[in-house]
Amino acid sequence: MKPQAKLQAIRGAALTFCGDPFLIGAAAAMHYEPDALIVMEAGLIKAFGAYADLRNQLNPQTPITIYADALIMPGFIDLHVHYPQTQIIGAYGKRLIDWLNRYTFVAEQQFADIDHARVVSQFFLDECLRVGTTTAMVYGTVHAHSVEVFFEAAAERNLRMIAGKVMMDRNAPDALCDTAQSGYDDSRALIEKWHGHERLGYAITPRFAPTSSPAQLEAAGALWRDFPDVHMQTHISENTDEVAWVKQLFPGHHGYLDVYDHYGLVNKRAVFGHGIHLTDSEWQRLHDAEAAVAHCPTSNEFLGSGLFRFDNAKHKGRPVRVGLGTDIGAGTCLSPLRTMGEAYKIGELCGHSLCAADAYFLSTRGAAEALHLDDKIGSIAAGMEADLVVLDLKSTPLVEFRMKFCNSIEEVLAIQMTMADDRATRAVYVAGALAYERVV
Repeated sequence: MKPQAKLQAIRGAALTFCGDPFLIGAAAAMHYEPDALIVMEAGLIKAFGAYADLRNQLNPQTPITIYADALIMPGFIDLHVHYPQTQIIGAYGKRLIDWLNRYTFVAEQQFADIDHARVVSQFFLDECLRVGTTTAMVYGTVHAHSVEVFFEAAAERNLRMIAGKVMMDRNAPDALCDTAQSGYDDSRALIEKWHGHERLGYAITPRFAPTSSPAQLEAAGALWRDFPDVHMQTHISENTDEVAWVKQLFPGHHGYLDVYDHYGLVNKRAVFGHGIHLTDSEWQRLHDAEAAVAHCPTSNEFLGSGLFRFDNAKHKGRPVRVGLGTDIGAGTCLSPLRTMGEAYKIGELCGHSLCAADAYFLSTRGAAEALHLDDKIGSIAAGMEADLVVLDLKSTPLVEFRMKFCNSIEEVLAIQMTMADDRATRAVYVAGALAYERVV
């Protein structure tokens, strides 16, 4: 699927963000147009604003698609997800390490079969479009071809996707272990072939500190020094047992984050999954490094890992870049709307009221900022890539009934993230081309 080359436009209510509502408040951060016109050409947004202001500037021959009872937003961004775990969503497990051993490592061994990897990657990406996700930061398996087939499928759909081969050389089944050298070599080859190809980006991907030897973490750091414009993704402080395990494995370090820092893995374009049990000094270091944390609410709830503290993450003295991740398969759905709703509940349990503007920011511009891609995606503005989702505001009878009693855009947003799901995805545009349309 290639970018839509000819001039076209869509019309309807639209919402984007011009700042971080955690820091400047919802009113200042939101840009809501109740009757907007979005003009697209050659994969980019050419103009955005009120229809009344732009209609006379548009050639009368330009086709306009009108979306009533809908809300147009930037395409959603999933900041942390394991595509090979699509097949184990909802699998019963006790806690993180038990769940990894019982389900994750078993499922990921099946990806030695390239045809299996190809089938799952195709299905996963189609599901992303169905829920309105146009960009994701994705884990493959230890097999290099798991990323090859994923990138092939993403390129076919012209999606902006970031992915990486898992680096893992210990504390895992032999069939899923690489070595420090092979992990470096395979990752380097994938970077040279795929990073910057079409709309694809590479993420150096040590699974987490316990499954990488010091030699492998050193190799990951060396790889990033060789290719400083790629991303890095891993896990941190998801579970208290995990934190204790890291302390045993790396006794000479000051904490979990310090392990990664020691090997040069705490920098811009680093995204750390979870971050539930980070210390104040670790939050400060992430802020200083302009690194990011992916909050994965459904996964944290499902495995009983803990409650993410927004007050720590978005402390006004040292705010950290944060976005939402679905983290399937411990995460229980790919829907950004349902993920926002669960993030709201976690905020309430921690004494932080996550308003709707906060939640939608985390799945759009906030996640783009976490990736340092906010100059390309995550907002609706002239010059940005034309990745858009159109939400049906009356997707179910109950949602339609509830919407009759909404009195503001803030209330509309809250209802959608509390009650709606994948059925709310009415249409998705990728680089200006219609990539998904719900059949009704």
